[in-house]
Amino acid sequence: MTEILALLQSIAPVVSAAILQQMSHVIYGMLISNGRITMLEISRWTEKGGSYRTIQRLYHTPLLWLQIQWIFFVSQLQKPNHEYIAAGDEVVFGKAGKETYGIGRFFSSLQNRVIPGLSFFVFSVIHVKERQSYPIQAVQMVKPCPEPVEGKIKKKVVKTEKRSVGRPKGSQNKKSKKPMLSPELLRIQPVLQAFLAVLKGVLAVQYLVMDGHFGNYPSAWMVLQTGLHFVSKLRSDAALYEPFTGKYCDRQVLWTWRSPQIWRQS
Repeated sequence: MTEILALLQSIAPVVSAAILQQMSHVIYGMLISNGRITMLEISRWTEKGGSYRTIQRLYHTPLLWLQIQWIFFVSQLQKPNHEYIAAGDEVVFGKAGKETYGIGRFFSSLQNRVIPGLSFFVFSVIHVKERQSYPIQAVQMVKPCPEPVEGKIKKKVVKTEKRSVGRPKGSQNKKSKKPMLSPELLRIQPVLQAFLAVLKGVLAVQYLVMDGHFGNYPSAWMVLQTGLHFVSKLRSDAALYEPFTGKYCDRQVLWTWRSPQIWRQS
């Protein structure tokens, strides 16, 4: 217990002495417990002062977990002059019942199917040489409840005028527009911004790694807006093109010989 309290002294500026004492009991109970981690299970393995009611008070106390985990990482785990990258991924825990906050149906990659449970999105920093991940921010993802629809709503069919085939006269090249972010990305975007705001000025990261689910243009656009390089897995049918490095010499027409009877423009 005394060793745990000594390690927790680095986060004393953001939590009270009572919270530190409660945390030490919870950490001690988690480390020596051999069963499922619940508040009742933790209270059975704690020493004097770690009653069920004490642990319950800790779990009902709002804490600045982002700052707590970041301060603990900087003071205890960070190695100066070492390279780190950032990573983000979704973690799904199976959970039964209906009263738990945020419970819903989420896809579990371990079970390869949709299961009822809780979803958390975690951002961490990874030590490149040691290949060790240190979670910094974990936020619960809550899907909005669908609004009840009364009766059937008829969709209005809007007739649009058909235009001729080809490029409209006088139109110019346009840069790719801002993509429409999905509801999932809209929930992740503020979490990513808060995560990078904590790292700013202390730990320099250049890359953000996410799994193949986010290997698309909207996800890449969201990450590139933060100034990071995006690393992900593309779909099997994705097509990549190298940027044109030659000199543009206006429109050129080349005629090539294809067959004795056919001329084609290329």
